[in-house]
Amino acid sequence: MYVQTMLLRRSWKRSTKQQSLRLSELHRKSQLWRGIVSIALIKGRNLTPMDPNGLSDPYVKFRLGPQKYRSKTVPKTLSPQWREQFDLHLYEETGGVLEITVWDRDTGRRDDFIGRCQLDLSTLSKEQTHHLELPLEESRGFVVLLVTLTASAHVSIADLSIAPLDDPQERRETLKRYSVLKSFSNFRDVGIVQVKVMRAEGLMAADVTGKSDPFCVLELNNDRLQTHTVYKNLNPEWNKVFTFNVKDIHSVLEVTVFDEDRDRSADFLGKVTIPLLHIRNGEQKSYMLKKKALTGPTKGVIYLEMDVIYNTVKAAVKTAIPAEQKYIEEEPKVSKQLLQQNFNRVKRCIMVLISNGMYINSCFEWESAQRSIISFVLFVVVVWNLELYMLPLALLLLLVWNYFFCSSRETADVTMEAMLEWEDEEEDKDDKESKGFMDKLYAIQDVFISVQSTLDDVASYGERMKNTVNWTVPFLSWLAIAALCLATFLLYLIPLRYLVLAWGVNKFTKKLRNPYMIDNNELLDFLSRVPSDVQVMHYRELDPGQSPSKRRRTNPS
Repeated sequence: MYVQTMLLRRSWKRSTKQQSLRLSELHRKSQLWRGIVSIALIKGRNLTPMDPNGLSDPYVKFRLGPQKYRSKTVPKTLSPQWREQFDLHLYEETGGVLEITVWDRDTGRRDDFIGRCQLDLSTLSKEQTHHLELPLEESRGFVVLLVTLTASAHVSIADLSIAPLDDPQERRETLKRYSVLKSFSNFRDVGIVQVKVMRAEGLMAADVTGKSDPFCVLELNNDRLQTHTVYKNLNPEWNKVFTFNVKDIHSVLEVTVFDEDRDRSADFLGKVTIPLLHIRNGEQKSYMLKKKALTGPTKGVIYLEMDVIYNTVKAAVKTAIPAEQKYIEEEPKVSKQLLQQNFNRVKRCIMVLISNGMYINSCFEWESAQRSIISFVLFVVVVWNLELYMLPLALLLLLVWNYFFCSSRETADVTMEAMLEWEDEEEDKDDKESKGFMDKLYAIQDVFISVQSTLDDVASYGERMKNTVNWTVPFLSWLAIAALCLATFLLYLIPLRYLVLAWGVNKFTKKLRNPYMIDNNELLDFLSRVPSDVQVMHYRELDPGQSPSKRRRTNPS
């Protein structure tokens, strides 16, 4: 009887293991997309008015299987110009059906439904751009799209033993594919990143048994892959290799560890964010997991090894193109803490301008005779010999100076870290004190969200300009130097009137040359790739000796 029981137990274990392997393989295949559908939402025409003023505030929602995307809202129009571009994944050979709904944005109440339409992607030929004018069902009006179906490459999940870039032949072919000689083919394919997820240690216990059922999710922009679940373990070993296409070298890889729960959504255990430009190829590193807000450590360490191969020319060109947006981002909420943080960030930027202004004024006041004399002579010489090409040259000299002598970068990092630490400790206190205050805030929620977002934008762009000069991201600072050298050279050789004429002709004829071109500002697109001070702190690796209990606010005195 005992032998029969043991045989049955072994047979059950073997069948369970085989079933687990089959489920793991099925799970792996279900994650991999077979192609990409690139959608450019151009405009709408003759939409139905939904507001009392005879107009609408339209936006569009897209859905393809589980994937969703929401466009921006264009206020007070029946013929909106959205001009947005985004990509969705194709998981089916046939392509699937793209669902499109148009809505009217209303403040303080539910949004009004304008109309819907559907697009069967299986009817479209691949590797070709289709110009489509789709009529709305249940309503009047049209939505104008450009749709392109392309095959997907370099997306895979494999065991650690068969990592693609570990094969010398595969690595040579990949390096050749992204060499400088291939710089002018397929600008969308910038590079490839391989991530080995080995194991994690010391994770938080999320279950009542004192254990967790951890799995790991990797996200690169809108690409999302995940490992299998290791049950009842605080030190899981996944030993998986993930490969992603790189469409923007300034993207940030997000690695999040969750605890699987069958009856409810997964519990968050920890997260790390790694800019692709920070990756050191072939180096296995341990990363301390952070809280969801990325402001401090939580329990656990994850071990990763990464390789990124990319084409430098394509990466530089891509910098001047709008960055890919998340399909669905969290709705902004009123937060007293975030409002105060953004106000302080703007205040710091303004204080820098004020301090520089006071320094210049001190030269006029002759507080230091030596400094004032030098400033006066320098002013006369510069103004007397000023040429337009000297403006980018001055910025170029500032970048070079900071490359060799910059010390403000560390000071700024310390200041921002201190601010985030203080906010971490005050968060619970603010939540308790602001309950009554929040009731009042919700009455004017949209106004506060607008102010909050504006403060964030102003502070972010000020910090990004500073971080460009401070060499926070060397790739971008070198790119700025190249652009400033070119601007100096052009302004020195070519009269300003010719450059302004060329700029004006380009602006006036852009719509004629390409009616469906998506407008962009190259300077703002460049700055959007430079991290703000908050993002720099989010991306910073934590000291392995730092534990959650060690974060304490230091006495300002």
